[in-house]
Amino acid sequence: MSVTVVGSLNEDVLVTVARLPGRGETVIGRATEVAPGGKGANQAAAAGRLGPGVHMVGRVGEDPAGSRQLAALAAAGVNVGRVRPTPGAPTGSATIPVEDGTGENLIVVVPGANGELRPEDIDVESVHRASVLLLQLEVPLETVWAAARATTGTVVLNPAPAQPLPADLLAEVDVLVPNEHELAELAGVAAGERPPTELAELARSVGSGSVVVTLGARGALVVPADGAVLVQAPPAVTPVDTTGAGDCFCGALAQALARGADLGPAVRYAVTAAALSTTGPGARGALPDDDAVRALLPRVPEAVPLD
Repeated sequence: MSVTVVGSLNEDVLVTVARLPGRGETVIGRATEVAPGGKGANQAAAAGRLGPGVHMVGRVGEDPAGSRQLAALAAAGVNVGRVRPTPGAPTGSATIPVEDGTGENLIVVVPGANGELRPEDIDVESVHRASVLLLQLEVPLETVWAAARATTGTVVLNPAPAQPLPADLLAEVDVLVPNEHELAELAGVAAGERPPTELAELARSVGSGSVVVTLGARGALVVPADGAVLVQAPPAVTPVDTTGAGDCFCGALAQALARGADLGPAVRYAVTAAALSTTGPGARGALPDDDAVRALLPRVPEAVPLD
């Protein structure tokens, strides 16, 4: 049983604001915090906190930020032996304003060394033999594609940041995990909130595998490759910061699938972990362990079939 994550490692600069700025607007921040981040590393850290056998494949700069990212992942139980230092490129970074009260955020990413991750970097045993291979889009698309083709395990793709994807890549994906905006981008339709029935139709249109649409505070929509569409509500929590909740969801989903869970129960586990992750600051400030998730699971609503 193993989860291998191929993806980005960033250093996050979190800025607390009374409200998020609009286009062209300046707001005054209340505080800043530097924290480990990157969609790939966040997902690996979430999976590592929830269980053993997690590996990270990626790149960092030869700088103090890179050393901090490796140490943070190792502390979360992640094997970082396949994360390569990259001469001449800084560790990736992200600036994240976070709104007081709601925990909503905006994110601006500078790829740095993440942009240097090459297909040859993923020609390693931890990719080839992973039970679950977890991918995102903060590294070059050619590398994502190479990883999806190289593994013998279940391929889970979080298509973020949103961009059009070739059909040949989507055909390699067993479980696609977009949010509503990313699903709209993949389906080639305008962004906007849609009812679950319409989301299910869009999900069926973007690939041949299963699709799990994350819905934030509304939970997730499970659209299996075959079988009934399910709506999974999350547990009730008081959010502090939603930064990284989607990444926690993906890491928890991958860990549950690697243990052999079916997609429905794996999504129920993942929405529980993601909800708990919003109860502290930053992308990793409240990542739960397996005991915390299992303690809350009895209070999580059962998934219901979509009418």
